[in-house]
Amino acid sequence: MSQLFSSYKLGNHTLKNRIAIAPMCQYSAVDGHATEWHTIHLGHLALSGAALLTLEATAVSPEGRISPSDLGLWSDAHQESLRPVIEAIRKHSPIRLAVQLGHAGRKASSAVPWEGGANIPPGDIGWQTVAPSAVPHADGETVPLALDAAALQRVKDDFVAAARRVHALGIEGIELHGAHGYLLHQFLSPIANQRTDDYGGSLENRMRFPLEVFDAVRAAVPAEVFVGMRISASDWVDGGWDVEQSVVFANELKQRGADFIHVSSGGVSPRQKIPVGPGYQIQFAERIRKETGLPTIGVGLITEAEHAESIILQGQADMVALARGILYDPRWPWHAAAKLGAQVDAPPQYWRSQPHDLKQLFGDTRLGQR
Repeated sequence: MSQLFSSYKLGNHTLKNRIAIAPMCQYSAVDGHATEWHTIHLGHLALSGAALLTLEATAVSPEGRISPSDLGLWSDAHQESLRPVIEAIRKHSPIRLAVQLGHAGRKASSAVPWEGGANIPPGDIGWQTVAPSAVPHADGETVPLALDAAALQRVKDDFVAAARRVHALGIEGIELHGAHGYLLHQFLSPIANQRTDDYGGSLENRMRFPLEVFDAVRAAVPAEVFVGMRISASDWVDGGWDVEQSVVFANELKQRGADFIHVSSGGVSPRQKIPVGPGYQIQFAERIRKETGLPTIGVGLITEAEHAESIILQGQADMVALARGILYDPRWPWHAAAKLGAQVDAPPQYWRSQPHDLKQLFGDTRLGQR
């Protein structure tokens, strides 16, 4: 039996397989509100046969957006604009859902990728960014305001309010964005965090604010909502955040009741040097999983079914997440199941699409009927 297509329990929810769709920013919201694009984009991914679909980085405040076109959940109106998207998915797919809640910190106020992705200074469409310290992400970018005690509390309150809206939408999970150089990662990394108070300096201090945010969110939603965090296990910069610190942080999350950790890397500095290749981040997921026992999602150029199967079989991760690969091939789980002799969920409208030599791919015997 394929291990990739074996069931897995995440929090209180049983997933039908070990395939997750990673959050992927679409930069297609209007003032933070979901649009028709989200219905189309998320709708077709929900029919992929994966077990878990995590919505893109969703800002907890206007100033927390990566770009002016980011999805947001900072008001009840934003919650209601997302509701029809979720209801459409529920009507046609059994896939479990999560939302990645984030704050971009000093990497906020940026142009969308297809317009260059550069920092937008405060003005008509740009805004003043905030961060652990008044240190810009790159030379020439807006110098962020260092968050004081009152501002830190507001950020925590924003995460809590957004988490409650996720639960109100009936969504099963929350992933806190502590990766890719955004605010929570900025606190963890000594490259971005140069504070001299209780939130900077030592590893214990640098972990303090991300852990406070996790604790606040975990307390704000019931146990039926699984809550975890995505981290960058390495900054890929000398003197930055690394896998040893990530193991310590993961153990702290585990003690606080985290249901999973999603292991990525990079993003906090333009000086990073990343040796990109198939599964280039799985080494980090494997070490964190083995040293902490925390349910672990691995990600990073996983494109082949056999590779994904081996990751699960060898215990390198409990689940694999697909991002760009599933945008390129939205039926990747179907094709992986065909290769590995497994079955996937598919809507009955598509049952007759399977090749004649794969009559059990969708687990239904009526495919030949009219």
